[in-house]
Amino acid sequence: MKILITGSKGQLGSELVDLLSKDNEVYGLSHKELDIVDKNIVINSVSKIAPDVIIHCAAFVDADGCESDIKTSFNVNTIGSGNIAVASKETKSAMVYISTDYVFDGKKTSPYLESDIPNPLSVYGISKYTGEQIVKHYLEKFFIVRTSWLFKREGKNFVNTIIRLAKDKKDLKVVNDQVGSPTYAPDLAKAISALILKNYYGTYHITNSGKCSWYEFAKKILEYAKIKDIKITPISTEELNRQAPRPKYSVLKNFNLEKKKIYKMRNWELALKDFFKK
Repeated sequence: MKILITGSKGQLGSELVDLLSKDNEVYGLSHKELDIVDKNIVINSVSKIAPDVIIHCAAFVDADGCESDIKTSFNVNTIGSGNIAVASKETKSAMVYISTDYVFDGKKTSPYLESDIPNPLSVYGISKYTGEQIVKHYLEKFFIVRTSWLFKREGKNFVNTIIRLAKDKKDLKVVNDQVGSPTYAPDLAKAISALILKNYYGTYHITNSGKCSWYEFAKKILEYAKIKDIKITPISTEELNRQAPRPKYSVLKNFNLEKKKIYKMRNWELALKDFFKK
């Protein structure tokens, strides 16, 4: 299979390149190699490769940055994704669009299903949800994959941030009223690799199973990292005072993935243990 991966240097993109290159002809394009906001460049680049599948990982994912730079947020997450969708249609490629739990408002008290109606609170969430709608408008062969709280060994993520801060501070304050599902990038990549072998097109939630708050996540990180003598204090979202509004509850249920028996995601704590083993 010939596969094109945008955002190939990111946490998920790099993992997909490594995994899928073993059995497929993979073309990974980073931001420097493909300006997704330029429609002509996108169409020309995709046409030259003529992939069977495009996995669109490129995105502006800094939620607070999106609030500060609304134009770039929609240029990248909405218009850029639309350009990829147009190119996918012209080359008759299937498209995987990576979306987020931030498309929901967090007012639900049970895990979100794919059938639940999104209501994003932030510029980031709105721009990603608009991207979903554009993909649906242009394509019939698409997979929309919503995920959350991504982490892996390399790169900027919550796990690495907690480990770094613990080296310099003896007192950490972490939000305890936002609940979600941490997702290990290698596990997500395996699920996507299984998904693209099927023609069960549609929307999928893919996260590691289980749930926790950021505070509970941080406690487990310190425990598994065997970092002691650190005081960790739970605080509220209001105390943190971040620019972008966050959903208080954004646990996603992998309903379609499991119903169609495509892939079974393990618990996030097992994945976190694997993170430290490696």
